[in-house]
Order: sequence, then C-alpha cells, then structure tokens
Amino acid sequence: MTSAPTTRKKRANGVESRQRILDAAVEIAGERGYDGTSIAAVSAKCGLPASSIYWHFKDKDDLIAAVIERSFEAWLTAVELPGEETGTPLERVTAMAGNVAKSLVDAPDFLRLGLMLALERRPTEPRGRTVFLQVRDITHRKIAEVAATLFPALDEAAMDTLTTYAIAGADGLFVHREVKGDTVDLVALFELHAQVVHDAAARLAEGGGRPSPP
Repeated sequence: MTSAPTTRKKRANGVESRQRILDAAVEIAGERGYDGTSIAAVSAKCGLPASSIYWHFKDKDDLIAAVIERSFEAWLTAVELPGEETGTPLERVTAMAGNVAKSLVDAPDFLRLGLMLALERRPTEPRGRTVFLQVRDITHRKIAEVAATLFPALDEAAMDTLTTYAIAGADGLFVHREVKGDTVDLVALFELHAQVVHDAAARLAEGGGRPSPP
C-alpha cells in the first residue's frame, strides 16, 4: 500500500535534485565559463554529492548540454508571431521581438553558454556546442516561418538572408547587454531591431529578393 507514494516521492525528489544541479551549473558556468565549471564546483554550489550529479548526468559536458536545452525550451515559447488582431505586420513582429527579448532576460543561459562554446575550437567538440548548434537551426527555422508568413513573396535565398541577418543582429544586442549589464534595455533594442528587419524584408520583397536602393 505504501509503494506508490514512496515511488512518487522518489521521482519528485529526483526532479527537484536535477533542477538544483542545473541551477547551480548555470551560476558556476556564468561566473567561470565552460572550462572553469567542474562537477566538484557544482556539487559544492547545489549541496548535493558528486554521485548525485553523475546519476543525472554522464559528465560535465552532458550537464552543460542539459543547461542549454532547458533554457532554450523556456525561451522558445516566446518565438511566436502574435495574431492579426495585434495590428499591422510591423506591430506584430515588433511585439514578438519584445517577447523574445523578455524571455532572453529571464532565460539567457542557452545563448550565453552556447555562444561561448560556439566561438571556441577544441580537438573534441563538446556536446554542449553540438546541442547549441542544433537549437540554432531550430531558431533559424522558426524565424524563417515568421518571415514567410509576413512576406510570402520572398524567395528561399532572400528568406535565408533575412533570417540570418535577424539572428545575427539579435546575437550582437545580447552580447552588448552581457558586456554593459542590466542598464541596457534589451527589449527596446530588440523592438528597434525588429523594425529594421521588417523594413529590410519589405525592400527585399520590392526588389525581387535583392535590396532596393535607398
């Protein structure tokens, strides 16, 4: 009669400990980077023995990959184009950009850690870097779907150019906030960036896929 409640408690404790480990890994990696993060440091931070960490994660690389995946899943819910009731295409894409920025402020770990790993070259590629590149592909497809909805006249090449430009600009704004700190209004910057991307898309559409002269 007591086996079911006991099993549920063990599962709940397992989920809770996993979250504690991930939260600790986020803090350590944010302070020390990938190389400075260790199982021992994460163990000391979360108060769980290293054996508990290894029960959930194969090694440090597996742990960092899980941090990126968790943060990305939380952020991805914001990458949705609001409905037509929001207003014009410009108003819709601006609203989406603001939501994306707010979500990045709340869940920045996948982009912060991912960019660090993406810019490094190692003899053996960390799984975290592989996971980050995979989620970048997902992001690219999601943004391309939004662009196709708003600008169906764009051909595939123009759509790819526009999407790449949008993501690269967002990366730069995020890095700027990481450097300058919380005084940077990431939401306002993303909204401005969305307006620039929207105007670029309109000009691409007018030029048959090529930028039209000013």
